[in-house]
Amino acid sequence: MSAGASSAFAIMMAQGARESLIINYLIAIFIAAALVYLAVLQFWVLLRTRKHLREMKAAYDEIDVQREELQLRNKDLTDSLTYARRIQEALLPAEHHIRKILQHYFIFYRPKHIVSGDFYWISERDDKYFIAAADCTGHGVPGALMSMIGLELLHKIINEMRVNVSDQILLTLNDELEAAFFKEEDGRALIKDGIEMSICVIDRTTLEMEFSGAFLPVYIVRDDKLIEIKGDKQNVGQLFNGVSFNRSSYRLQKGDILYLFSDGYADQFGGPDNKKFKYRRLRHLLLTISKYPLSDQQRILDETITSWMGDCEQIDDMMIMGIRPF
Repeated sequence: MSAGASSAFAIMMAQGARESLIINYLIAIFIAAALVYLAVLQFWVLLRTRKHLREMKAAYDEIDVQREELQLRNKDLTDSLTYARRIQEALLPAEHHIRKILQHYFIFYRPKHIVSGDFYWISERDDKYFIAAADCTGHGVPGALMSMIGLELLHKIINEMRVNVSDQILLTLNDELEAAFFKEEDGRALIKDGIEMSICVIDRTTLEMEFSGAFLPVYIVRDDKLIEIKGDKQNVGQLFNGVSFNRSSYRLQKGDILYLFSDGYADQFGGPDNKKFKYRRLRHLLLTISKYPLSDQQRILDETITSWMGDCEQIDDMMIMGIRPF
C-alpha cells in the first residue's frame, strides 16, 4: 500500500473512532438523563404519595372525630329517650295499681323507638272499671308526647271530672284536645294530630259494659267465639265541630275475655311473602290462644310476631291488652 493510501486509511479510522466515541458519549448522556428523569419522577411520585397519605390521614382523623361526635350525640339522644321512657312509664298505670283492680290480665307492649305513641289506661271508680287502649298519631318522640298528653287528660276526665259514660269520655277528651291545641288567632289548630282509642266502662255489679271507639274496636271472646264491636271511623282530636261518638252496651259473662289493641300488630310486615299480619290473622290467633292462661297468651303473642317479622323492621308501636274482668 502506498504512503498516501495508508495515510487516508488512518484518517478514516480516526474519524470512525471519533464518531464511535461521540455516539457512545451521546448514549451515555441519554442514559444519564433518563436515569435523572426517572429519579426525579420517582421522587415526585413519592412526594405526591406522601401528600396523598397525609390528606387521607387527615380525612380519616376527621372521620374519626365526626364518628365520635355522632356516637356521643347518639348516646345523648338514647339517654334522653331512655329517661323519657321512664317518665312515660311513670304516667302509665303501674302494675301494682292494675293488680288491685284486675286479677287476670296481660299487656303486650312493644314500642318501635324506646318511647311509644301507644298507651293504655286502667282505673276503677264507683264500682266501675275504666279500660282504654289508645294509639296516637306517629311513633317515637311525637307519638310519645301525644300519649303523655292523652294519659294526663284521661286521668283528669275520669278521676277528676268524674265522667263515667264511654262516649262522653271520648267527647270530653276531644274538647280537652281542642282547648290545648286551638291557639291560632285565625281559629286553626296548632297541631292536627289525633288519637285512636277504644274505651270500655264496665259495671262490676251488673256486668254491663259500655263501649265507644275512635277507629279502634274491642274483641270479646266467649265460648270459643270472637265478637267484634267496632269503633267509629274518626279520631279523637281530628275534628272539633259536630263531633259525636256511638255508645254500645253489652252484657258480659264470667269468663269473657276482652282484647283491646292498637293497629301496630296487625300492620306489621313479615311472613314468607313479606305482607301485613292483618286483623283476620290476629282474630284467629286471639281466638286460638284464648283458652290458655293470660300470661301464656302474652308470651305467644310476643313469639308469634317476632317469628313473623323475621328480618323485617318493626314499623309501628305495638300494644295488645287481654283482660278477664270477672
